Amino acid sequence: MNTRSWRFSVLTVIVAPLSLGLAGCEDSANPGAGLSGDPIENIAPPENQSWSGTIAKTEAGGYRMGNPDAPIKLVEYGSLTCPHCAEFTEASSKELRTTFIDSGRVSFEFRNFVLNSLDLTMAMMTRCGTPESFFALKEQTFANQQPIIERWTQAGEAQAQEASAQPPETRYLALARLAGLPEFYAARGISTDQASTCLADSAAAEELVENTNKQSDEFQITGTPAFLINGSKTEGNTWAAVKTALEQAGAR
Repeated sequence: MNTRSWRFSVLTVIVAPLSLGLAGCEDSANPGAGLSGDPIENIAPPENQSWSGTIAKTEAGGYRMGNPDAPIKLVEYGSLTCPHCAEFTEASSKELRTTFIDSGRVSFEFRNFVLNSLDLTMAMMTRCGTPESFFALKEQTFANQQPIIERWTQAGEAQAQEASAQPPETRYLALARLAGLPEFYAARGISTDQASTCLADSAAAEELVENTNKQSDEFQITGTPAFLINGSKTEGNTWAAVKTALEQAGAR
């Protein structure tokens, strides 16, 4: 796809149609280039722990799973409304955890790259629990992406615009209700009171959009999913391409 600017404000994201998120969703199978290194030995986790159970929020605003000192650092920029991001998660989750992250050689960080109002609202919801709950909520969101989008679409643009016009402290809850998000996440451990509190945090929404703007410029992210390995952007964005790049970097 052509390079485009992702310089958004919260208002731009709120009024952007869902098709913008789909337009920003890339499918590229080209393998990564220039990422090679000697094989790296496994690194044992602390006693009675696993690296895939070691999760923390990062200074960049993402969530990292794995050894914080892993020699290979994989970062994904993903949109929760992007079908190719959902495909990557489905294809990669088990093997990424068991073969790469649990070896201690690879850490995996997910950074939300928000493209539209539904995406922004879901990103706020997946961050509503503890850091340890983030990846499970993200994976559940991707697994149910199509029904969520269908319900959102059925609500119609007029209702979305009406919700978007509300004050920041009620706006995101109104948007979430259009897609049935409070009920969806309540079934996954986020109470309605928790959801209301999280969605009233307009500063969190501002931060998500600002991180998208800043990091799209810094790393030339023009669509999702996009991946960095040790700070270098990979050419491919399928699991096959990313797996090859990890192996070339020494995770083999």
